[in-house]
Amino acid sequence: MFCYSLFHHSPPLITKWKPQLLFFKPNFKSQFSPLNFYPNQNFPHFFTKRISGYPIKSPAFSSSLEDEFDVELGRLLSLLPEEMRRRIREHEELRELIEVVMDIGRKPLARFPSGDFVLSDCPITVQDIEHATSQVGDFAIDNRAGISRTLHRISAIRNRKGTIIGLTCRVGRAISGSADLLRDLVQDGASLLLIGPPGVGKTTIIRDIARMLANDYKKRVMIVDTSNEIGGDGDIPHAGIGCARRMQVPDSDMQHKVLIEAVENHMPQVIVIDEIGTKLEAMAACTIAQRGIQLVATAHGVTIENLIMNPSLEILIGGIQSVTLGDDEANRRGVQKTVLERKGPSTFSCGVEIVSKTELRVHRCLEATVDAVLAGRFPRIEIRKMNSQGLEESSQTFTDISSDKEDLVVTGDLSETSDENSIGNHFPSDLSSKMADDSTEDRDLLHMYVYGNKQLF
Repeated sequence: MFCYSLFHHSPPLITKWKPQLLFFKPNFKSQFSPLNFYPNQNFPHFFTKRISGYPIKSPAFSSSLEDEFDVELGRLLSLLPEEMRRRIREHEELRELIEVVMDIGRKPLARFPSGDFVLSDCPITVQDIEHATSQVGDFAIDNRAGISRTLHRISAIRNRKGTIIGLTCRVGRAISGSADLLRDLVQDGASLLLIGPPGVGKTTIIRDIARMLANDYKKRVMIVDTSNEIGGDGDIPHAGIGCARRMQVPDSDMQHKVLIEAVENHMPQVIVIDEIGTKLEAMAACTIAQRGIQLVATAHGVTIENLIMNPSLEILIGGIQSVTLGDDEANRRGVQKTVLERKGPSTFSCGVEIVSKTELRVHRCLEATVDAVLAGRFPRIEIRKMNSQGLEESSQTFTDISSDKEDLVVTGDLSETSDENSIGNHFPSDLSSKMADDSTEDRDLLHMYVYGNKQLF
């Protein structure tokens, strides 16, 4: 059995975590306007001279780990013709390879953090595609296959007759320590929902969370692996999941049934799910959470806002309903008579927005965040970062209210935004006084950041 850990995993770093508390003001044009926390927000990937862009905990790799990664990467490169293998091995960013794209009639491309690299001047032929597909497992109904006991994913493009005419060969890596920023939440038994765009590292993080829970905290962990991305292809799971067990899903449409089966048959303490995407899967996750089982799952999106506006996944954050208020209550709240409110308890206790492989936005109380968004108040989040030495650090992207000049600018922007785009959802006076008191006590921990963009709507 190969050992697939790519980084030297030193003992957990024990530091006194000082979360950076930021207050944000959603920018609403009306109660039913599309929500948007981070307009025009970019999500950079901090790729450096390291595998996959993750920070390392040790300044040097052991030769054995390098050899093991080379073996696993070599199994993916064996799908390519000899000339393409030679050119890709000569590339200086070989160890940071993201994926290889092959389409019939087009030049093959290797994608690196720095950009695309043409592997051959000759277009891909049918024989090249057949050579690659003959060395991987069977393609499932979702047109995905893998290489046994690796984390690589091979995705197929078919024509109208069902013939494969293109392949995307994505490099998979198990990175020990990629979930260290969430260790305190995992240890407390919180159910985590990770949100992020494709390719930002959601699967890598939940794979390391599964290993952490099974190996470090000795919990019974069951992974429901829809497309074998967490545990790898083949009957023997990848070593990257540690002692966690894995249930494969024969058909993606059956994932919700396999979730219930895992709970009823195998008595897990933790269920790990990748890519909740349908209403049935969201309902199954809700049922599991009500049975007292810790959930760790991912969903596609950028912010919590995307879940609120997604009718299939809104149940994960408690569901959204329209409520008509009486005249007295509407006047007391200072809002219009019809408002949006959370329907019930959230399936997950914490939400994590993955900005990049080294930066996370943590919502410790997901219900409070959803309530604040719907009411037009300030969601409270923690921004956690990890530097190149593997040390946690707070974000430096804020507007410090200790500065008189900046305070005037921010206050004016907030008041203007509230007058123009909100419906009675202004900055509460008691919250303002509390923030002022807190900032006097510790100006390094409390900052105010203008949330939203008036030009968005």
